[in-house]
Amino acid sequence: MSTETWVSVDIEASGPSPSTGSMLAIGACLVDRPDAAILLLLRPDPELPWGTEAEGIHGLRREDLERDGLAPAVALAAFESWLAEVVPPGSRPVFVALNAPFDWMFVADAAWRHLGRNPFGVSALDLKALYLGRHLDDVELWRDTARVRMLERYPVDLPHTHNPLDDAREQAAICRALLASANPHPSA
Repeated sequence: MSTETWVSVDIEASGPSPSTGSMLAIGACLVDRPDAAILLLLRPDPELPWGTEAEGIHGLRREDLERDGLAPAVALAAFESWLAEVVPPGSRPVFVALNAPFDWMFVADAAWRHLGRNPFGVSALDLKALYLGRHLDDVELWRDTARVRMLERYPVDLPHTHNPLDDAREQAAICRALLASANPHPSA
């Protein structure tokens, strides 16, 4: 029987979708071992627009990434190699993110374009949906699944910096807290 290895992933991008912006950075860590981590900076696609509003959020500068970022194909190959190192043989990597539809679409698009496959397959675990399902009795609106609302119930002492590795580690901590609350007495 195969197992699963949950991988917390966060990206930063220059726009709202892969056709309107480049994936600029990817950070990932194992949910249960956040020290097993990777951070990659990517060169922006010169054909795609650069969103100054997005830059105001993530703080990555186009000229710095053009000079210091990895070619997307190189970054995706490094990401896949890292996954092969940290995901045990026979285990399936599960993409975990807070607002997984956003992050997953960038990773899936880049993986298919540069690797010819997506190491995570066609699905992802969204922490917002997990939170909603866990608290369906008192969370009535989707907007109440925002990260700040989760942190009110599951405080974690990690920064949210828009550095994708910092944010992946914060997501992993939120995920662990959500899972612990669902199973407060795990079997030994």
